[in-house]
Order: sequence, then C-alpha cells, then structure tokens
Amino acid sequence: MTFKKLVFALLGIMLVVSVSCKKDNTEEEEAAAKQAAIDKALIEQYIEDQNLNAQSTASGLYYVILVPGNDEHPNVYSTVTVAYKGYFLDGEVFEENLAFSSRLSSLIAAWIEGIPLIGKGGKIKLILPSALGYGPNGSGGAIPPNTVLVFDITLYDFY
Repeated sequence: MTFKKLVFALLGIMLVVSVSCKKDNTEEEEAAAKQAAIDKALIEQYIEDQNLNAQSTASGLYYVILVPGNDEHPNVYSTVTVAYKGYFLDGEVFEENLAFSSRLSSLIAAWIEGIPLIGKGGKIKLILPSALGYGPNGSGGAIPPNTVLVFDITLYDFY
C-alpha cells in the first residue's frame, strides 16, 4: 500500500469513528435533556405539593434557605462539616448523618453548588435533578438511576 492510500484509509476510518461518536453524543445529550425535563416536572410538583418557596439556579438545582447562617460561606475547596438527611420525593429517607465531614469538591454536584449558598450555622433544603445527584447510574442499591433527591443540610463548620 502506498503512503497516499494509507493516509486516505486512515482519514476514512477517522471520519467513520467521528460520525459514530457524534451520533452517540447526540443520543446521550437527547436522553439527558429528556431526563432533565422529567426531573424538572417532578421537582416543580414536589415544590407545589409541599408549599415551598424555592429558588432555582441555572443548573436546575432548587433550594430553600431555611436559616441563612452567618456571613462566612464555604467555597469548593473548603472542608465542610454538616448534618444531613437525604430522602426521595415520597419522603422515604435513604441516608442520614448527624456529623459528616468532607472536602466539598469531592461531593455530588448539588452539594458543591448548594452548600456555599449558606453560611456557618445555616440550614438549606436542596431539591436536585438526577444529573446533579447520582445521574443515570444511581448509587449502589440505595438510589436508583435518574432519581430526584431532597437533602436537608445544616452547615456546622468549614475550613
């Protein structure tokens, strides 16, 4: 095979791979958009049913600041100590912890975005679409794929 033929063969293979990757990405994006719409409808119904005065962010996170806390707020690089209760929209608790510490950057996206909205001593309710929680994979057997979750979080301290 001549060099020219080899180059054309490689370009052809790259084109086929590129087109198939774009198709996969498009399908994934469509599935994510469809799930985001489902999650949003579930969250808005939950907010209405619970008579909450929730706000939302551009990412689709809904939250209610129950106690704002002080003027000191953590950032993504902070290690936070919190108490939390995580539950499904039907109220079933899947996890609860009275004293949990972790670097904020290593937690789920909703916590990374939501916890800095309150200061030390603050309390917040996060209502999150599945993409900001455990997404299409879920979390072990405890949280099914594409599940909207609610967290009540108290920020005790951070450094």
